[in-house]
Amino acid sequence: MSRLTKEKDAKLEEVKKDLFASLGAIVSHDPQLRKNKAIKILEVGVGTGVNFSHYPNGSHLTVVDPNPHFVKYYNDNRKKFPNIHSQDIIVTTGEEMDQVESNSVDVVVMTLVLCSVGHTDKILQQILRVLVPGGKFYFLEHIREFDSEKYGIRQKLQDFLTETGIWPLLFDGCCLNRDMLSAINEAGFSSVIGERFYAPISNFFFKIIQPQLKGVAEK
Repeated sequence: MSRLTKEKDAKLEEVKKDLFASLGAIVSHDPQLRKNKAIKILEVGVGTGVNFSHYPNGSHLTVVDPNPHFVKYYNDNRKKFPNIHSQDIIVTTGEEMDQVESNSVDVVVMTLVLCSVGHTDKILQQILRVLVPGGKFYFLEHIREFDSEKYGIRQKLQDFLTETGIWPLLFDGCCLNRDMLSAINEAGFSSVIGERFYAPISNFFFKIIQPQLKGVAEK
């Protein structure tokens, strides 16, 4: 899905700015990081690092991405953000990120990734595993159309393009019709605050991914 949604659209950046605003208030479970007023973040599906600008100064960042070719571009981009301490770069899927220790990160971030993972339930369990007690999962995803009365045609088109395999073939396994909010609600988080909204997408062709979900879940 990176060909569509990893570009830094100015309007989507405003959505992210609002979503990540509360990161600065998080207190780390790690005594040393807490002393330095820093937190440990794990970003899954990091790509080139388009979310760097939203992370608090001093954040310690571990990243996971299945694409081995992303590392060069990621490294080039992180040089622009010396305020972020980039630590481990793990080339694997979120479902298989066993290298990340259990109860070790304050925050997990995923933006526009769950649409293309093979096993949504498995990756959510991995997120729960690596988060410290009380840790936060920040998410931003495109989802199945949620207003079938008003936008029923879009909902049917999402189903058709996904179930026929056309869209996943064109866009790296992306599925248009996943119910992400239900999946996150059922994963076992202690609380989930999710907001469905329509992303500010002007391109007519890509309005099919306009229904989106943003929010924060707590372990």
